[in-house]
Amino acid sequence: MKPQSLLPLAVLAAITQAGAAGGPAAFAADPAQSLERTCFQTGAPWGEKYNLRSDVAIVYGIDPQLPERIKTWRDHGYRIHVMTGVSWGNYQDYLYGRFDGINHEDEAQTVSDGRKSSHGGDVYYMCPGVNFGKFLSVGVQRALDAGAEAIHLEEPEFWVNAGYSDGFKREWQAYYGEPWQAPQSSVNAQWRASKLKYFLYRRALQQVFDHVQAYNQRSGRKVRCYVPTHSLLNYAHWNIVSPESSLARLKGCDGYIAQVWTGTARTPNVYQGKLKERTFETAFLEYGAMQNLVRATGRSVWYLNDPIEDNPNHDWNDYQRNWESTLTASLLQPDVWQFEVAPWPERIFNGRYPKSGKRENRIPIPPGYATELQTVMNALNDLKQDRVEWDCGTTGIGLLVSDSLMFQRGDPTPSDSHLSHVYGLALPLLKHGIPVAPVQLENVTVPHYLDAFKILMLTYQGMKPLNAEVHAHLAEWVKQGGQLIFCDDDSDPFNAVKDWWNSDGNKFTTPREPLFAQLGFPHATPNNPEQPVWPHGHGQVRWLRQNPVQLAASAEGAAVVVGAVKHAAASAKLDWRETNSLVLRRGPYVIAAGLDESIPGEPKTLHGRFVNLFDPELRVLHDVRIDPGSRYFLRDLDAAPVANPQLLAAACKPLPVKSTKTTLSYLVEGAAQTQAVMLLRLPSSPRKVTLDDQPLTQIDFTKQDGLLWLRFPNEARPRTLTLEF
Repeated sequence: MKPQSLLPLAVLAAITQAGAAGGPAAFAADPAQSLERTCFQTGAPWGEKYNLRSDVAIVYGIDPQLPERIKTWRDHGYRIHVMTGVSWGNYQDYLYGRFDGINHEDEAQTVSDGRKSSHGGDVYYMCPGVNFGKFLSVGVQRALDAGAEAIHLEEPEFWVNAGYSDGFKREWQAYYGEPWQAPQSSVNAQWRASKLKYFLYRRALQQVFDHVQAYNQRSGRKVRCYVPTHSLLNYAHWNIVSPESSLARLKGCDGYIAQVWTGTARTPNVYQGKLKERTFETAFLEYGAMQNLVRATGRSVWYLNDPIEDNPNHDWNDYQRNWESTLTASLLQPDVWQFEVAPWPERIFNGRYPKSGKRENRIPIPPGYATELQTVMNALNDLKQDRVEWDCGTTGIGLLVSDSLMFQRGDPTPSDSHLSHVYGLALPLLKHGIPVAPVQLENVTVPHYLDAFKILMLTYQGMKPLNAEVHAHLAEWVKQGGQLIFCDDDSDPFNAVKDWWNSDGNKFTTPREPLFAQLGFPHATPNNPEQPVWPHGHGQVRWLRQNPVQLAASAEGAAVVVGAVKHAAASAKLDWRETNSLVLRRGPYVIAAGLDESIPGEPKTLHGRFVNLFDPELRVLHDVRIDPGSRYFLRDLDAAPVANPQLLAAACKPLPVKSTKTTLSYLVEGAAQTQAVMLLRLPSSPRKVTLDDQPLTQIDFTKQDGLLWLRFPNEARPRTLTLEF
């Protein structure tokens, strides 16, 4: 952890007096807390068992009791954000007309047989009419009045199989100027229905953003607005439409929370013909897609990690293993250093889940896992590092994805149910140690957005470009030396939907044709008719006339993808490298993942002195072998030398207090009923260690390494830990 400003003794005295007086013992403000490095969302008031000491508590809900919940967290030293659902919530006042005198039940999302899409009971997913945005704004005002520093409007979601309510039919008439068509009646109707769903939630969010901006102008405050949302890949895979990249262009949108966790990442996909869960790889691509929503746009993103998941019937070992995989995947995105460390910490630290797969044998969180979680959560405050070094396969490779992935998921001819038009191109590279990045097609018009990429892959199987402008920017990128691999056989039924490439004077059969026209496609390629390759400016284009869904179905198909990218790398003069692991250094931290289904060869071994932050005992490791499926979050003890003393890791929130020549003191606080461990580097063993003036007995010092382990039960109040020398 980086050195922190010392707390003055007067602050310490004030904290101690507050606790003695019986009031809430607010944790002293961390000098770096304004960076909002970590946060969590909660629907509960402050509780000692889930006192995680993140910079921000995101208080959930906009009900009348919100101000009371906010006060409990603010009184304990947290910065306050507020979150509420956009597409669903306890919004019965709106539904039944108590808000505006109009019954809005016909705005519930409805499927073809007339059933309403429900999140439980009459908590319906909404087809947001104009008044819905006004209703949300009234609730958000309650959060503004209570002093929230930011508003989070989560999960704007419209189900693909919906679109049959009277509310949606009215919106269709208003948007298209013609009578509604059943979405499942044709590919064109399905496409147009999805575009309308995409618009409706963007409109609703803009209404709330505008309300907050008007409040800021009146009050002189600067309340921010964020959208917590699943990744584009997950929404497409789960058959949901959401505004995604278009939100970054709305006035008043400051960024996102990337809602990626075990529940999304364990969705099975196909690689080399095998359908199975690939939690780490899927999470890596999901987090990458979310980072590319904001890269070069000036917006920010937090990465969500969830130590459990929504399904309560997995066992603790499953939760822990998959959390380590998703968290490792998030840390392998070096441009992001802000994290939501948990949704609903109350269900993590208060919940009971199966032991060893036996649903009837439910137990609370294992002590070691609770310690591990807090060690990692505190380390996440330190991930903004200047030193970033990859040890992996070739970098600079991206896969273009469009929001329209969500538009082709419904009947009558939905795209591949396993999203193999994406995973069929991405997994062959990722499994070979190449950190391929999903690249948002809509953002290629942003200046410098493509600067980091030498090779891009693109298919219009399963998605389409939403405007013609992106083609000019792609063509210019190739002209400047980029290598574009286009993989498509023109077989997608959605090529025939009515859109810009075949309307208003354009008469192209597929959107590939106007792209290739920009790229100077040679109509005759006698030397290689199946896989034409041609130059464009200083770059090059390769056309694999194959459906990526079919490439995902076999090992041979995966080899075709890797081979094409390898040839492109040679043309780009990139050094080609394949590995069976991904390793990334971020300052003193080393993140490593061993890959299964990968290239043959001995696993990589890291040599040195490390502490695995996934180990609640924080034992020193000298040789770390990155076997297939292994996940590591390491603190390198031999990183750039620093002066002693140094705090290396802690399963509590430690803040240094001004110390003397012979003493070293910290304020410590954590989640009650969990075990804390602190690891420090010291020049010598302390003569005495006390916690609130009581001797601490669980002390372990190794003279050879100069390392000190301290262990004690966490309490949800600030206490003074003092080392005397």
